[in-house]
Amino acid sequence: MIIDWYPGHMKKARAQIVEMLPLIDLFIEVLDARLPASSANPLLEKLRGDKPCIKVLNKTDLADPTVTGGWVDYFDKQQGVRALPLDATDRRNVGLLPKLCRRLVPNRGGKGQKPLRVMIIGIPNVGKSTLINTLAGKKITRVGDKPAITTCPQQIDLRNGILLSDTPGLLWPVLEDPNGACRLAASGAIGDNAFDTTEVSLATVAYICGKYPALLLKRYKLPELPETPTAILQEIGRRRGCLISGGEVDLHRAAELFLRELRGGKLGRISLERPGEILTGRPSVETTPDEPAV
Repeated sequence: MIIDWYPGHMKKARAQIVEMLPLIDLFIEVLDARLPASSANPLLEKLRGDKPCIKVLNKTDLADPTVTGGWVDYFDKQQGVRALPLDATDRRNVGLLPKLCRRLVPNRGGKGQKPLRVMIIGIPNVGKSTLINTLAGKKITRVGDKPAITTCPQQIDLRNGILLSDTPGLLWPVLEDPNGACRLAASGAIGDNAFDTTEVSLATVAYICGKYPALLLKRYKLPELPETPTAILQEIGRRRGCLISGGEVDLHRAAELFLRELRGGKLGRISLERPGEILTGRPSVETTPDEPAV
């Protein structure tokens, strides 16, 4: 199933980004460290040309550190790209970002030089607003756990020689890869009204069962893993009281609970994709295009 999810403000934001391109020296793309490939916007690669780009792998506290290291190596091999894993709430860690910007554009941002003009971009709910607030040392943008919090561009003077242009979170117009779309939905980048929660949960359970079975066993106190994703989700629902009349499991409630705990890091540090990995055989995401996430 193809997700067609492109709210009107995103179309406007794309046009604004194109208009601002000649004024930008460097891009910062904020990615979700748990799914760096799926959370990267291919539109940026087409727009930035030969301008340098820093791939910020945010939410490292939720991701598998070994897998994150593999992604850093992967991005650092790309021309004009540097990767920086961090937790956007950690000021000391985020402090490395301006230094890296100046190394990549040494003729701007220093004493007596013109300001270094940086555009920060990222899909919804990857922590872009949190990163900006940490860089600025105060609350500049709204922060939330739902997509589409930032809806219009703004420019922030970081008072250190860097001018930061913020943009709304951008998803590309059509998400053609159902597996990538499923991972985005599981992470919270796509609003819950735009996909089938149960299907996304089942697909994610299947992946975690293959890569991190011990985390499922520990979190839900299971003596062993049932044979199928559906049976696993039913057992999770049974143990967490997601029941309806007759003692049957409400699979939808169990799916919602599972995704909340995954997004909150309750299961442990989990990466949903790895460099070079191709996920097949996962359920597609059923969507309702007429009801875009807000």
